[in-house]
Amino acid sequence: MPAKPADLFAFLDRLSIPYTTVNHPPVFTVEESRDLRGRIPGGHSKNLFLKDKKDTLFLVVASEAAAIDLKGLHRRLGASGRFSFGSAPLLMEVLGVIPGAVTPFAAMNDTAGRVSVVLETALMAHQLVNFHPLDNSMTTTIGRDDLVRFLEATGHKPRIEPLSGEEIPA
Repeated sequence: MPAKPADLFAFLDRLSIPYTTVNHPPVFTVEESRDLRGRIPGGHSKNLFLKDKKDTLFLVVASEAAAIDLKGLHRRLGASGRFSFGSAPLLMEVLGVIPGAVTPFAAMNDTAGRVSVVLETALMAHQLVNFHPLDNSMTTTIGRDDLVRFLEATGHKPRIEPLSGEEIPA
């Protein structure tokens, strides 16, 4: 059974990670969530659940404004062939969330360690970062260093990489 927001909050509490959570109507896209910007400070994200040609899984967490070249991203991340989006059933199986609720917090559901988590350097430039807490009717704010500590506690040492705005070698 995948973790629920209460499980996430209990895990953050056990790690002594401070956080705040705002409830709002469900949002499924970056565009829908832009209305929340005035109420929620910090960096806002887009989260991409990707797989390469060998079915290696990646969770790419980037600034909502990032222009990510999906055709070339596999080279930057050392993946086997171009990326495609992971299916909704695979997303639920591995990360325990539905499309629209993809979040680095879902790493706590990947107990098998199947997903490599990649955090964009531009997003990590913010002191505070925001993600759905396994449910897209809420947004949880935590410190960027606390996000890394959370991910490491789930067994997912994140890679912090520049993902947009730079040429990717052919």
